[in-house]
Amino acid sequence: MKINRNTVLQGQRVTLVPYTSAHVPRYHEWMQSEELQRLTASEPLSLEQEYEMQRSWQDDADSEDLKHFLRVGGSGKQRMSRAVGVIFMQFFKDYSDLLPTALCAELLLHSQYSLEPSYRGRGFGKEATLMMMSYGVRNLGITKFEAKIGQENEASICMFKKLHFKEVAVNSVFQEVTLRLDISDQERRWLLEQTNHVEEKSY
Repeated sequence: MKINRNTVLQGQRVTLVPYTSAHVPRYHEWMQSEELQRLTASEPLSLEQEYEMQRSWQDDADSEDLKHFLRVGGSGKQRMSRAVGVIFMQFFKDYSDLLPTALCAELLLHSQYSLEPSYRGRGFGKEATLMMMSYGVRNLGITKFEAKIGQENEASICMFKKLHFKEVAVNSVFQEVTLRLDISDQERRWLLEQTNHVEEKSY
């Protein structure tokens, strides 16, 4: 999606930068982990396929995917030294409540946490998710969020519930839980309060 190809979101603990071709080898390396594939319900791709997916996202003005590379460090390209994951947000229209104008987003956080235990439970994923949600609400008009998570990924399920998501469905075939958050006026105020420290910059 071209709308955010040069957008950087600077938080207190993490920075979200556009997912570029320079990040593909690192991400591809992470996704060779069978554990991470299982936790994120992902199929392994070749390096060439990963590059093609990155190009299609970056160059397609009508792409319905928003991807940011999640890094720990200070502001500025040179100071963001530690990459820890990618956060995805995919948009879709919700017709379930006969509201075709409702714009929804499915959130997925692919992180390196399962590979490096020292990064678990330190709030990086939570802040990144709040930052992406806030961007979606403020800049893209998102009114509803969903997260589909493997049933065994208890850490992610717990995190989303702390962010006010409610469990709405369980798919026993795919061993997957769906959590949802409707952005009411109250939830919008809460979300913007949680992210009032975030700065939007150019990459």
